[in-house]
Amino acid sequence: HEEKTPVGRYDFEPSQEMQHDTSPHKLILGGMRRPAQTASLVLCYCRLLFFQFYPRFTRFECKLFLTEALGYVGGACSVCMIDNTHLVVLKGTGAEMIPVPEMAAFAERYSFRFRAHEKGNANRSARVERPFAYIENNFLAGRSFADWEDANRQARAWCDRVNASFKRHLRASPRELYAIERPRLKPLPLWVPEVYRLHHRIVDTEGYVSVNTNRYSVPARLIGRRVEVRETARRIEVYEGPRRVAEHRRQIEPMGQRHTLPEHRPTRGQGPRRRDPLPEEKQLLEAVPEIRDYVAALKRRGPGRGTLALRRLLQMVREYPRRPLLEVVRTAAHYGLYD
Repeated sequence: HEEKTPVGRYDFEPSQEMQHDTSPHKLILGGMRRPAQTASLVLCYCRLLFFQFYPRFTRFECKLFLTEALGYVGGACSVCMIDNTHLVVLKGTGAEMIPVPEMAAFAERYSFRFRAHEKGNANRSARVERPFAYIENNFLAGRSFADWEDANRQARAWCDRVNASFKRHLRASPRELYAIERPRLKPLPLWVPEVYRLHHRIVDTEGYVSVNTNRYSVPARLIGRRVEVRETARRIEVYEGPRRVAEHRRQIEPMGQRHTLPEHRPTRGQGPRRRDPLPEEKQLLEAVPEIRDYVAALKRRGPGRGTLALRRLLQMVREYPRRPLLEVVRTAAHYGLYD
């Protein structure tokens, strides 16, 4: 038998460390049970908790969440402890972990650095791991949501209520301890740039650009041209060079839906008119250029573009002698016969 050893504990000073991690959960959205990724951030000293839900969690969602979470807590600790996730880790594990340059630059903007715990040492990130069970058994139990925005709005309100409640093991509420930790946090930058993901697209023949299988309309004049698409937390912005030509509300999930703005589609009957001549008209003018005026009048008087009347006239040109036909056409034009 292995000899039993006592477990240890981790004590943190104010603003020393915060912990971030994700966990899969099931949500009831719009009456359907949907898989979700719960992203959470906890300040290790005061245990202030903040979490949000996402249909998927990529590096883009990671930056979106951390931006919102740091704004919620009003600052950053010196270290952000994470699991050995590929979203942040470029190579190495534990103390030898090297972060992805993109995420290292993001952390530098908020004056903190990422650190990963050693493999197998789950207790090192217990501050953020423990609340996941609390969220599942208390917040999610018996709750349903209209959409993702409704779920995250209720999660934020629940965090406000839970952080203000008394904790027996802390002998205070997280908000009371946060009042001690708040002055020591790294202050937020004076200007926080909006997080966005950049796409380059060519507008398809229907006048749409595709982002995560969802299609967003753009002005019809851009069909076939290359545009720049910026995907932010709540918007899809389309740019032609430095000019923004379209803005849509972002669809969070890849649903394969179309989003069309009214100004991007002409109303019925007001589309561009076809200017190219019909094949029958070209053949008539090549065979008998003398009847050009009658052909133009026939197109104006006939229904639609006058295609049927032009076909009948072309058949007459092919079947009847030229001289009698010209006399008949002059007589018809004189008396206004176009039917």
